[in-house]
Amino acid sequence: MIDFASGPFTVSPTRILRLAALAIATLVALIAPAAAHSLEEVDQDLRDKERYFQAFDSEAPGFSLQDAGGRLISLDSLRGKVVVLNFVYTNCPDVCPLHAERIAEIQKMVNQTPMKEMIEFVTITTDPKHDIGPVLRDYGAAHGLDSKNWVFLTSAPDKPEDTTRKIAEAYGLKFTEGDDGMQMHGIVTHVIDQDGRLRARFHGLKFEPVNLVVFVNALTNRTQKPHPHPQPGFWVKLKGSLPW
Repeated sequence: MIDFASGPFTVSPTRILRLAALAIATLVALIAPAAAHSLEEVDQDLRDKERYFQAFDSEAPGFSLQDAGGRLISLDSLRGKVVVLNFVYTNCPDVCPLHAERIAEIQKMVNQTPMKEMIEFVTITTDPKHDIGPVLRDYGAAHGLDSKNWVFLTSAPDKPEDTTRKIAEAYGLKFTEGDDGMQMHGIVTHVIDQDGRLRARFHGLKFEPVNLVVFVNALTNRTQKPHPHPQPGFWVKLKGSLPW
């Protein structure tokens, strides 16, 4: 907290790092088209620095679901945008709210840059019998998500109750429902490129948000195909000077 009334003020180290991350993410997004290097190089950099990052290159499992207003949205309909995908259910008492807030943090960083128009954040509920229209709408507002480029999806009422859990399982994430309605599950944030290919998983909640922002920035610049450059890229130099 900053106290201006008492003269000299202090800012917590965590706050400083978050502000620095936002500034760096914005700077990278603005200059990256001139300094972009291959996705392979970004992958390797994140493997070295981000222990919760897992690179992928496979066709992303498809889905066709509906939003809070009943509008049908499929993965195919999102072609041309980078998709940041996660799975939660709204009655989850612990990690799901934290996951939603982490996604909101990443979205806020992205939406300070031109990437706002290039990235769609998608959350899929694994409890469609409970998570219907008003519940879906309220959840985003409660956790700071911007509906401009975020959507919360559920299955249609005439679909089996485990429809979205099967989609999660296709992404390698199992939600097991107990007798009390609670679901045992892991936490993964998936990144899908403009062509519908799964390109990365960020596991858990301890990854640095700026690392995911850097990864999606590389995808928005279409760096999937490597190209030579004589000097190390801007991000390689900058990341080497950071404490994380």
